[in-house]
Amino acid sequence: MRETLSESMSVTVQGVCEMMNGIWSRHVGLIAVVSGLIGATIYLLMISVTLAHIEAVSGQIPFDMRPFGYGPAEAVALLDALGAEGRDYYLSHQVPLDTLYPAMLALTLIATMSWSGRRLPNNNLIRLGIVISVGVALFDYGENLGIMGMIWCWPDLPAPLVHAASAASIAKSLLTTMAVLLALLILFVRARQSKADSRP
Repeated sequence: MRETLSESMSVTVQGVCEMMNGIWSRHVGLIAVVSGLIGATIYLLMISVTLAHIEAVSGQIPFDMRPFGYGPAEAVALLDALGAEGRDYYLSHQVPLDTLYPAMLALTLIATMSWSGRRLPNNNLIRLGIVISVGVALFDYGENLGIMGMIWCWPDLPAPLVHAASAASIAKSLLTTMAVLLALLILFVRARQSKADSRP
């Protein structure tokens, strides 16, 4: 009975995976466009509304916009300048938006690379791009957790927490740059290949 149940579950899981792969293959271009539009909308909202408000209230650059990181003194200065209302705004407005954004960015990058690299003879670039794109999202979520932790710990700000959040910010920025450049490289290689294929 157990073997039958296990075999049945295995077949079901395999069927779901095949169905998801079929949907992904047929609609990867649409997924790239839709997730890209959602991600761009969230990004514009953050830049023009939430992050702009945080910068206006504190007179300082928010944690999310510091690609080279920050130290304990800079973190204290920002959190102190925000005040209680500003820190609450960070948690209630910026963090929720930045919870959706990393997933949309990673999905956009992965779908774009998968769609662009369909006919490439070597899939290693795409595999590398997918790994880096997932890393972008993970470090962005790590940064968010660090920011939340710093706000919750305020005013007793542990230096290791600041360093961990800063390291996540740096890694996120570096990996984002790498993923975007890799997506552009895959698009360029595909365009060259298409041009070569179209020659008589």
